[in-house]
Amino acid sequence: MTERGALRGRLDQIWREIAKFGAVGAVGTLVNFGVFNLVRHTTDLQVVRASVVATVVAIAFNYVGFRYFTYRDRDKSGRTKELTLFLLFSSVGLVIENGVLYAATYWFGWDGRLAANFFKFLGMGIATLFRFWSYRTWVFKALPAREAVAHAESFLEKEPLRGKPGSLRGEPESLRGEPDERPVARRTG
Repeated sequence: MTERGALRGRLDQIWREIAKFGAVGAVGTLVNFGVFNLVRHTTDLQVVRASVVATVVAIAFNYVGFRYFTYRDRDKSGRTKELTLFLLFSSVGLVIENGVLYAATYWFGWDGRLAANFFKFLGMGIATLFRFWSYRTWVFKALPAREAVAHAESFLEKEPLRGKPGSLRGEPESLRGEPDERPVARRTG
């Protein structure tokens, strides 16, 4: 596979991951907004507390979606660690999401229905960027063996360069070494 083909494959893989993350996130957003507005209008909870309840419900929904849809091909060993990290990063996302809503509501006094939903949506957008990065980097890690095999296969597919025995196309300069200029003693006999 050429370097260009490998790059295209990697970009396609990232776009598929973003699309799956977005699909789960879109449904999670509907769950979040639905629970938020339901709790806000059927109970006496304050706006940020209603948002925290909705975010916790959405976090539970999203874990199932991410584990069994978006990242189903990722490493499944160490589920306790995975869930702990997921909850940790989700909690940071919860603080980001509800911090924006809190600031709009209590610092600026924007507490109407439309304003609450707008600033909840804005906070969710900011928190989503953080969650995407943290989940793919720390929680749902790629299997190292698959990456190692892909790297080894791409290494084997490279053609040797003409004129430089032993060197491979695309091999970093630091790995090639300098040719030995010393005279070589040849044994005759």
